[in-house]
Amino acid sequence: MRRNVNGYGADDHSLALRAAWLHYVGGLTQAAVARKLKLTSVKTHRLIARAVADGAVKFSIDGDIVECLELEAALAKRYGLSVCEVTPDLAESGLPLRALGLAGASYLARLIDRSAGHMIGLGHGRTLAAVVNELAQRTASNVRFVSLLGGLTRHYAANPHDVMHRIAQRTDAPAHVMPVPFCANSPDDRSVLLSQHGVSEVFAMAQTAPIKLVGIGTVDDDAQLLRAGMIEDADLAEIIDAGAVGELLGHFFDVHGGRIATALDGRTLAVSLAECGDDQLVAIAGGIDKTESIAAVLQSGSLTGLIIDESTAREVLQRGDAR
Repeated sequence: MRRNVNGYGADDHSLALRAAWLHYVGGLTQAAVARKLKLTSVKTHRLIARAVADGAVKFSIDGDIVECLELEAALAKRYGLSVCEVTPDLAESGLPLRALGLAGASYLARLIDRSAGHMIGLGHGRTLAAVVNELAQRTASNVRFVSLLGGLTRHYAANPHDVMHRIAQRTDAPAHVMPVPFCANSPDDRSVLLSQHGVSEVFAMAQTAPIKLVGIGTVDDDAQLLRAGMIEDADLAEIIDAGAVGELLGHFFDVHGGRIATALDGRTLAVSLAECGDDQLVAIAGGIDKTESIAAVLQSGSLTGLIIDESTAREVLQRGDAR
């Protein structure tokens, strides 16, 4: 079979373009495309996804999307962001995982395409897991991924929202996990863990990754750090009492964006924000319930980029206007 520059058959390339044309321009459902081209539904889905991932499908949308562009400009100006994308609402209830997943996957695909030889650091959580799940299968041997924080719970169980194994499956790229808990029992235990062969190397890779994609956490009873077993009730209670409202990579912030010192500081195994320097630190976060948390992290000046849903973007800006 002839091979094209994208690494798959020239015949499949042509078929992918035809399937994408019928679906996006012709308005046929994927099931209808499969019947018309006499393909299985699975192959039809993969061909269309391949056409999208390769950039063959380009959209031009007029109308309310202009409002998203205006929100992007306002957020970028107010918080000094070099990257800002506001995704249109998809009428999701609760956390807008579909909208954020699609927008985040598109951004990650672009990063992969232009980041030859680079290391991309990834946080974890429900939103980043949705991003990786939406990423089309692709070969990305030109990049490597590394976890930005410990991926195990306090009791050394797997984090249910870890993304490293998923990203390795999606891209066939090396993905370096941080095989330690997010929070050690004591500062001494943290030092012992970091001294282990391999752990210190992964930690150094994470700290020096020039591109870091992260989520933003709340500081309340619904906090993912608590629900995933990364910290305990007593830890969360102390953090709340200290006035924290937002969390980024295990670092906590008050409503004004000030850094909150907690007993976890000497025990957390995560990259240091102070040492990020000129790194790109892009958060993918949204949901009305996270408005206060996102606003706090933005106020801290830690981020260089943000991908957010339309409703939450509007609420963040209104909160800033009210100050």
